[in-house]
Amino acid sequence: MLPDRAFFDRLADAAAAETLPRFRTGTSVVNKEAGGFDPVTEGDRAAEAAIRALIETEFPDHGILGEEFGTVGADRDYVWVIDPIDGTRAFISGLPVWGTLIGLYHKGRAVMGVMDQPFTGERYFADGTTSSYAGPGGPQTLATRECGGLGNATLFTTSPHLYRGTIKARFEAVQERVKLARYGCDCYAFALLAAGHIDLVIECGLKPYDIGALIPIIEQAGGVVTDWAGGRAEMGGEVLAAATPALHAEALAILQG
Repeated sequence: MLPDRAFFDRLADAAAAETLPRFRTGTSVVNKEAGGFDPVTEGDRAAEAAIRALIETEFPDHGILGEEFGTVGADRDYVWVIDPIDGTRAFISGLPVWGTLIGLYHKGRAVMGVMDQPFTGERYFADGTTSSYAGPGGPQTLATRECGGLGNATLFTTSPHLYRGTIKARFEAVQERVKLARYGCDCYAFALLAAGHIDLVIECGLKPYDIGALIPIIEQAGGVVTDWAGGRAEMGGEVLAAATPALHAEALAILQG
């Protein structure tokens, strides 16, 4: 049995109870990466623990893949994919473009998901057929927009400095063709695409929990999400999200060289 919207709301609310009180409060930060900077906060860990506890109680036969506490039951038909704070660098900088990502895979395919931004009071949800928004301005059904081609597109990526080698050249080739390129929004950029405010998101080096919840939100709003080879993006890596199939094909042809 699939969970309903109310259960996803419970998960997001439980995470918000741990993240929001720690936002803009000088919460402690630990670096997870020797030789680099991969921050984690007590909010990340507390939020994921709260999400996992609810899932383990209500759906004990489901697997869980989380950023902070690893994977249990990855071979099960249903697997939850959790990023308690996607955009931790934004979180620790006081920038409200981070979010809690909670996705559900069925036999390896992302079918449901929520992206919650509790500071702005915005929640983006995919129920299996439709994507919706709750927040300022009232509830909405999400739909991507038609921009008319790459030359009219607005492109987001987390940072151009993350690209190296050949993928850097490919990304820059797309960036040179768009009307506007902006940086630094993490998961929030994907939500903006689903809501019809931007047209492309290109990322590299993603993990499953960075993208799993966002795939159904975009797809069920009319968009397309793949890796740079044109395949499914559930396992992360280099990812391209586009508002329409035609725009996706145009950008993918450049990314593939």
